[in-house]
Amino acid sequence: MEQILLISYIVCLSILTIFASHGFVMVYHYMKHKHQVEPDLSLTEFPMVTIQLPLYNELYVVRRLIESACAIEYPKDKLEIQVLDDSTDETVEIVDRVVKEMKAKGHNIHHIRRSSRKGYKAGALKEGLKIAAGEFVAIFDADFVPRKEFLMKTIPYFATDPKMGMVQTRWEHLNNEYSLLTRTQAIMLDGHFVIEQHSRNQAGFFINFNGTGGVWRKSCIEDAGNWQADTLTEDLDLSYRAQLRGWRFKYLKDFTSPAELPADINALKSQQFRWTKGAIETSRKLLPLVWKSKMPMRIKIHSTFHLTNNFCYPFIILAALLNMPMTFIKHGGEFNTYFDVMSVFILAFASSFMFYLYSQKDVYEDWRRRMLLFPLFMGGSMGFAVNNTKAVLEGLFKYKTEFVRTPKYSIKEKKDSWKDKKYVGVKFSWVVIVEVLLSLYCLFGVFASFYYLEIAAIPFQILFSWGFGSIAYLSIQQAWDAHKMKVEQMDVQTAMVAA
Repeated sequence: MEQILLISYIVCLSILTIFASHGFVMVYHYMKHKHQVEPDLSLTEFPMVTIQLPLYNELYVVRRLIESACAIEYPKDKLEIQVLDDSTDETVEIVDRVVKEMKAKGHNIHHIRRSSRKGYKAGALKEGLKIAAGEFVAIFDADFVPRKEFLMKTIPYFATDPKMGMVQTRWEHLNNEYSLLTRTQAIMLDGHFVIEQHSRNQAGFFINFNGTGGVWRKSCIEDAGNWQADTLTEDLDLSYRAQLRGWRFKYLKDFTSPAELPADINALKSQQFRWTKGAIETSRKLLPLVWKSKMPMRIKIHSTFHLTNNFCYPFIILAALLNMPMTFIKHGGEFNTYFDVMSVFILAFASSFMFYLYSQKDVYEDWRRRMLLFPLFMGGSMGFAVNNTKAVLEGLFKYKTEFVRTPKYSIKEKKDSWKDKKYVGVKFSWVVIVEVLLSLYCLFGVFASFYYLEIAAIPFQILFSWGFGSIAYLSIQQAWDAHKMKVEQMDVQTAMVAA
């Protein structure tokens, strides 16, 4: 039995190390192309552009979104704005009112409604594309506040290359400093946008449209098979299909599109679940096409890492479960040679640290302060393993679920609160129970490691225990806070009616 557990642990850590060590590849390409300066391009002609704003029940941010889209600097006669509104609440009335205001100011803006929410975001984008007048299509989700220069910075790249299919900008965070939760989210996203996207693009690998903050050539979307709703990540799906068709993408690291980070843990969980499950669905759908294509082997290998990296989550849980038995086995002394060799797996931690270190140094002057959160970020990432493993399994076994959008509350300052907002969830799933049990299990592993003086195991056991426990605690606390707030609101309404 000990040998079976040991082999399982080695296989598990090997897989995690392979995925994590891919960060060294990203850092290498980042350093190689770090000082490459983008050309300063300008427009001599102004092609027709359509801005699509897909939304569903976004009453707190929809005015901000529409007004910022209308403020983008571009000739009004060459700009069309589509508000693709699938809402079922008072958002519809707000959109109707703001659209009328913008039309009165001379903007070519349309409030587009569908009879059903078929296909969710992909369906809305596809429906809008049918009547879009633009040669190019920019897309912004409801949590974004596009900069005025957005089109002037992105559209010129299409003029330099007839096969340029999409230009993506880097996400910036409006509420980075709102809470510990938003600060750790920012670390995660900066790793993707500062290192991954930039390095992949500069090295000639496939990159992905991030669902928002980018511009497509309309003919590229149509040539690649249009928006499809058979995965929860329609952006990743279309990106790969387009690049397999020979279209090229451009990533702009130094021009940003500000956006709001989820301020509550349950909204973040739903976002992470959708991204993880959608990526698995896309890998199942497109990896065979990648390997059947005539693309160079280096692109096929890298695309495989890109599309399958979420498979690491089940192995994180397996590592958490096996850590404590390894403490007892190591204490027995029979397999010391194996444990000595296993020290090589520290490379996984080193790779992750370097990956996020360089992303913070690139963007922030106070990067040292931000990197102090790295242990908490790593623990939190481990804590999401239960939520995301569920997403991996559902995606792998084709279990279909609806597109659950991440609610936005216009949270920017510390004084802003999300607790009294309409879309806050007041329930938590069975996933939280598993997180609590795993946290307690790993905490027992901490005590066992101290007892047997297996010092090297203690930091990882603490990270696992804190990660699972903190995610579970926040899920319960925030759901309870939201529940109390709703009860108080109902009491106030009842008192007003009685009066």
